[in-house]
Amino acid sequence: MFPAENIRDWRTKNVVDPDGSKIGTLESVYVDTTTDLPFFAAVVTGMIGRHKLTFVPLTNATVAPDHIRVTVSKDLAKNAPSIDTDGELSVEEEPAVFEHYSLPYTAGVRRLARR
Repeated sequence: MFPAENIRDWRTKNVVDPDGSKIGTLESVYVDTTTDLPFFAAVVTGMIGRHKLTFVPLTNATVAPDHIRVTVSKDLAKNAPSIDTDGELSVEEEPAVFEHYSLPYTAGVRRLARR
């Protein structure tokens, strides 16, 4: 495993939790607008025909040839804020994503941008 510096290259790879349980498949990356570094993964989750994009933090994520390992559990990610697969995270929805993972958020500033 090695640090996920170029995580955008890992689209369509499985995203797994620390125990190796599959959370879903990486669809896109949201970067922190202040640093332009990957901050959240938009992960395709759900059953066939009922897919959604669930947000999972990329802090300390690592990659292997066939997956991306994140530091949050599948159970925590399962209940995270999500959007439709063709949707976009709105500025109004951002605070809930940060709050779900107990991450600091500064109101009034757009923090995430999709890449």
